[in-house]
Amino acid sequence: MLERYEIETFLTLAAELHFGRTAERLRISTARVGRIITRLEQRIGVPLFDRTVRRVELTSIGKQLYVELTPAWDQVGVVVQRAMVAAHALTGTVRVAFDGPASGLLLTRISDFFRKRLPDCDVQLREVRLRELTLWLLGGELDIALSTLPIEEPGLTQGSVLVSEPRLLAVAADHPFAQEHSISLEDLARMTVLQLPDTLPESLRADRTPSTTPAGHPIRLGRSADTFDEILTLVGTGHGVFPVGAQARRYHVRPDIVYVPIRDAPPLKWGLIWRTGAESPRIRAFDDAARDLLRRSFSAPA
Repeated sequence: MLERYEIETFLTLAAELHFGRTAERLRISTARVGRIITRLEQRIGVPLFDRTVRRVELTSIGKQLYVELTPAWDQVGVVVQRAMVAAHALTGTVRVAFDGPASGLLLTRISDFFRKRLPDCDVQLREVRLRELTLWLLGGELDIALSTLPIEEPGLTQGSVLVSEPRLLAVAADHPFAQEHSISLEDLARMTVLQLPDTLPESLRADRTPSTTPAGHPIRLGRSADTFDEILTLVGTGHGVFPVGAQARRYHVRPDIVYVPIRDAPPLKWGLIWRTGAESPRIRAFDDAARDLLRRSFSAPA
């Protein structure tokens, strides 16, 4: 009989096809992911993944196991959630915040999935400005928020990594780099980089707009703004540039801005955050629903 952690690790790696991202989602080390998969393959008797330096792929038997195991595992999740409802009386409303169209659409999908899983719970979606995001959480006006990561702030808990996306640089349409196919992080030393609001955790601000390049060259930091649209307006009027996620190309199309890929930047990660002191079974159930929905959204290669 397979253990729960073996099934979850296998399904997550089958969806991600990347050991590092699998480790992040499960909050374990990459080495532990490798050990679990190796032991699982030894128990089953055949390789489930083909591994090379550049890629990870499911074998034919691995694909078959993924396809047949996924619906059964989803049903286990439903049964466990029902037990949680009975044990913890999971009822009431979860107040969830987002700060843009992409995060709003994602949270709407998660909320619908959460309501189906826990019909005695409801979700109240609220749009907030970037400046208000952590302030409202810490002040008790919200239960959960979807945010870019990392969030390393006393009093706040970071949930599962739900989405990773490439980083782009938003530049004015007449900026010299607007015609480039891609740029490097070292190129940021030649520009003024706008900043996130100073009310957000320093860990998040440093990740999005660091003060130096990887090689140690200083980056000139510019103005901050309260909302993402305000930041883009400053970009479009030539006051600076700003790193964004790839979803900006779809949800923030503007004639005054061009989005240029940053070829050597790490992916931008998204996840749920909540106030540590207010953590409850209902909040954990919402984070579990988000993780399970995003895992189901990935399909094994044909």
